[in-house]
Amino acid sequence: MDIEAICNFRRISDRLTTSGIVNPDGFKALRAQGCEVVINLLPDTSDYAIANERDAVESQGMEYIYIPVDFKQPTSADFLRFSEALDQVQEKNVHVHCAANYRVSAFYSLYLVSRGLWGEDQAMDFIHSLWQPTEHSGWSDFIGHILEEVRAQ
Repeated sequence: MDIEAICNFRRISDRLTTSGIVNPDGFKALRAQGCEVVINLLPDTSDYAIANERDAVESQGMEYIYIPVDFKQPTSADFLRFSEALDQVQEKNVHVHCAANYRVSAFYSLYLVSRGLWGEDQAMDFIHSLWQPTEHSGWSDFIGHILEEVRAQ
């Protein structure tokens, strides 16, 4: 399987890729491309979740980090856990996914803004290349809240 065929796949840098749902063949392809860590933001209770995902990832020799984010109610605590996880693995090759790359695009863009690596416009452009947060309850408020926290730092 070509990793570019993974749902809403995006290569952000030489060390980081993002996507929607990844099946077991996708994890094999990611590993073949040098991926060392998979961060999953999709709750195991989701209809889209892959059964035994941790096992599928770890059987390929990759580290698995699970941060379930409720799509209907993302929180600042979720974002903090995500940011801390990325800080810990920043020297490794990482793939971050959820169901459709919606949660991930928002969280990763906000992370880059919080670290001074992207401006707000660049973050919103990346998010909008995948989806429109205004069409999903709670997301515009969440994004606005995190941006306010970042501005206050």
